[in-house]
Amino acid sequence: MNYFNNEDTICAIATGSSMSAIAIIRISGPQAIEITNSIFSKNILQQKTHTIHFGNIIEKEKIIDEVLISIFKDGKSYTGEETIEISCHGSVYITKKIMQILINKGCRSANAGEFTMRAFKNGKIDLSQAESVADLIASENKSSHQTAINQLRGGFSNQLQNLRAQLIEFASLVELELDFAEEDVEFADKNKFKKLLIKIKKELESLINSFKLGNAIKNGIPVAIVGAPNSGKSTLLNTLLNEEKAIVSEIEGTTRDAIEDSINIEGTQFRFIDTAGIRKTENIIEKIGIDIALENAKKSNIVLHVIDAKSNILKELNNFKKIEKNISGKIITVVNKIDLIKKNKEKLNDAIYISAKNKIGINSLKQNLLSSINTNKLFNDDTIITNLRHYDELKLSLVEIDTIIKGVEKNLSGDLLAFNIRQSLYHLGSITGEITNDTLLSNIFGKFCIGK
Repeated sequence: MNYFNNEDTICAIATGSSMSAIAIIRISGPQAIEITNSIFSKNILQQKTHTIHFGNIIEKEKIIDEVLISIFKDGKSYTGEETIEISCHGSVYITKKIMQILINKGCRSANAGEFTMRAFKNGKIDLSQAESVADLIASENKSSHQTAINQLRGGFSNQLQNLRAQLIEFASLVELELDFAEEDVEFADKNKFKKLLIKIKKELESLINSFKLGNAIKNGIPVAIVGAPNSGKSTLLNTLLNEEKAIVSEIEGTTRDAIEDSINIEGTQFRFIDTAGIRKTENIIEKIGIDIALENAKKSNIVLHVIDAKSNILKELNNFKKIEKNISGKIITVVNKIDLIKKNKEKLNDAIYISAKNKIGINSLKQNLLSSINTNKLFNDDTIITNLRHYDELKLSLVEIDTIIKGVEKNLSGDLLAFNIRQSLYHLGSITGEITNDTLLSNIFGKFCIGK
C-alpha cells in the first residue's frame, strides 16, 4: 500500500457502506479544497477554515445531491493537511457517485488508515495515539472506551517522552565521557543515575503489569466459574446471561467442556466461563473437562468458586486450597442455593450468598465483580496498556534497564552502558513512532477502516 506519498489527494467514505440518513466523504491532501471547489455549486477557495457551507454537488450541470461542505485548512485538520468533509445523503448510489466524481477530478481512493497515517506523519499524533484511534473505534463498552480515550489524550505518550528525556540526558553525559576518556573526566553522577534507573524500572514494571487488566478490558474480563459438581455453576451462568446457555441437570458431570459468553455490567465487559465440576473421576472425558476447568481458572482474572450451601462449606474450601495455589486472579467465594438452607445457618464473612435459581444476591455478586477490578484506575489518568506491541517493547526496554543497573553496580565502562541505554531508548521510541520503519507502519495502519 502506498502510505508514504503525501503529494496525493486522497478520498474515502468515512461512514458505513450501507444506506443511512447521512454519510460523510473525507478528502485530504494538497488539492482537497481545489478539487471540491470544482464540483461544488459555490466558490469555497477563499473561505475560512472550520466553516460549513451548504450547496450542491454538480457533475456536468446535473445536481447529484444537496450537501454540507466542512473546510479545514492546512495544519488545522485531523491529518494536518487541507481537508474537506462532505456531508451528503446516505444513499449508496450517492456516496459512490460522489467518490467517482472526486477520483475523476484527481483524487486517489485512500488506503486503510491512511488519514490517521498522515496525522501521524504530520506530527498531529504519535504512533501510540494513532493505535488508540483504532481501539476507540472498536470499543464496545465504557471501560474499553475510557482506556482508549486516555491513551488518545496522550497520557501514555507523555509518560514515555518523560522517561526517554531523562535517559537521553544521562546518555549524552555518558557519551561525552567517552570523548574525554583519555583525560579521565567523569560527567555523569553514577549514584544519581542509579536512582533514576530504579525509578524508571518501577514505572516500566507498573505499565507492564497493567497489561493483564488492559488486555482483559479490551477483550472482556475472563471470569471462570468453578466448583464441585451440582453446585449450581451452570444455573449461575444462565442467570447472569439471562438465557439458557448451559444445560442444567441434577446428574453430576453434565458440563464436560467450557461454555462461555459475555455480558456488560455497568460499562465493563465480563466474559464468563462455565466449567466442568471438579472432583475425582475415572471417566476420561470428564477428566479432560476438569483439566480444561483448571486451566481456565489459572488464566482468568477472576474466579468464582461456587459452593452448594447444603454441603460442608469448610470442607469444600479446604479441598479448593489445592487448586487455589495455581490461581493468580481474584477468587470470590459464592455460596449458592441459599433458598434451601435455614436462615440462621452460620455464614462466612468474606463469601457472597446467592440463589442463582431464584436470582437472589445476583446484584451483590455483580457489584463485587466490579469492585474486584481496579475501576478507579480506569476512570482517572493512570495509564493502562492494552496493546500487545507496546507491552512487548516495554518488556524489552525493561531488560535493558536491568542490564544498565547491574552495569552501574559493577562500575562498568561508559561505552558498555551507552549501548544498553541506546537499546532501551530504541524500544521506548518505537512505541511512539520516534523510531520506526515502513513495514511496521503498513502493518499497523493496514488494520484500520478505510475512512480513518
